[in-house]
Amino acid sequence: MSHFVLGLDLDGTCADFYAIMRELAALWTGQDLADLPEEPEWSMENWGIGERRYEAFHRFAVTQHKLFEVMPPLPGAPAAIQRLVAEGIRLRIITHRLILPSLHEETIVQTIRWLEQHRIPYWDLCFMREKDDVNADLYVEDSKINIERLNAIGAKVVIMNNGTNRASDLFGVRVDDWQGAESEIRTAYYSWLDEHHLDRPAAPGQAPQWFRDGNAPGSRDS
Repeated sequence: MSHFVLGLDLDGTCADFYAIMRELAALWTGQDLADLPEEPEWSMENWGIGERRYEAFHRFAVTQHKLFEVMPPLPGAPAAIQRLVAEGIRLRIITHRLILPSLHEETIVQTIRWLEQHRIPYWDLCFMREKDDVNADLYVEDSKINIERLNAIGAKVVIMNNGTNRASDLFGVRVDDWQGAESEIRTAYYSWLDEHHLDRPAAPGQAPQWFRDGNAPGSRDS
């Protein structure tokens, strides 16, 4: 059975990672929130974190503030994902959150609770750094390092713009929000359906007949 697989990153693409990390960075460094720029730089250097201090800051955020359970989703993300999955897309979440071995269990539990709280209907949940090792027809990503790796293998990428990647020379379709992301994902998916001679959904969020039947997708010509 053939499926269109969407490889979805969480932090900065589905979850509003940088909004909450900005608040926590102000708290952890003792700065006024208003003094921190709205947009992050890579490793949150402009918020007083940086690569050298990140692990300690990460531990503070996960253990003392339940980072991965309480952060808000990006506006419109859960509803858009629900519609796309209802149309027959197989959602494969690929996230690199297992940074510190001592926090693996807590990180996984917080992640699962967050996904259930926001009713995000995923098929697979992969915790891994090398996202180019996971097969998907399309990826949604914001990390410039991950996008560069995906570019290297010729993968199709929807890039969620933010301050960490905006100035980077990356290949992919750039979007600023989930209205744009949903449109680009659906365009790629419908093209895939056409190539595989499968019926498109009658409307956004509606399941095509082959998906409702729960059988192997049928051809328009069958």
